[in-house]
Amino acid sequence: MNITASRTAEDPIALFQTWFQEAIDSGIEEPSAMTVATVDVDGSPDARMMLLKGVDERGFVFYTNLQSAKAQALVHDPRVALCLYWAGIGKQVRVRGPANIVSDEEADAYFATRPRLSQISAWASKQSQPMRGYFELETEVAKSALRFGLGEIPRPPFWSGFRVMPNRIEFWLQKPFRRHQRILYERVSDGWQKHWLYP
Repeated sequence: MNITASRTAEDPIALFQTWFQEAIDSGIEEPSAMTVATVDVDGSPDARMMLLKGVDERGFVFYTNLQSAKAQALVHDPRVALCLYWAGIGKQVRVRGPANIVSDEEADAYFATRPRLSQISAWASKQSQPMRGYFELETEVAKSALRFGLGEIPRPPFWSGFRVMPNRIEFWLQKPFRRHQRILYERVSDGWQKHWLYP
């Protein structure tokens, strides 16, 4: 198997979508799990696992509390790196680029698709802030559940998504004897430039 054997090899977004669907079809648990790496206000790197919630020609989307450490880091420095690794199919994709907050309409539409209990949790969690113990979160969840009763739960004003607009996308394909295939796509004025890299 060769990375460039795909008909989508000239378009890294289409190639990603092909690989992502392959990961889903393979039965891998949480194929949308990805590392999101940022730099905080002190210049220190940080990384955490999140779920990819959308990808198209505009970029890669994830959602979070805007008061969280990651969101505050992105407001300070929008540069972000993503990494998705699917061990079961021997593939990895790395993405770099600036992140911007998605539109209110897009965030509202996604929030409406979340399970009700997840919507309640979004209101209850003061993400990244210290708490006295787990009981404090459970108390906040109960308060939020009572607040909304059986009615519709709107998106919290402090909760939205970020879209990473890639300027670099690297595809890694596992091969025997560490002779892996790596292709880097870099955005240029008229599209994408492709480079082979040593493994």
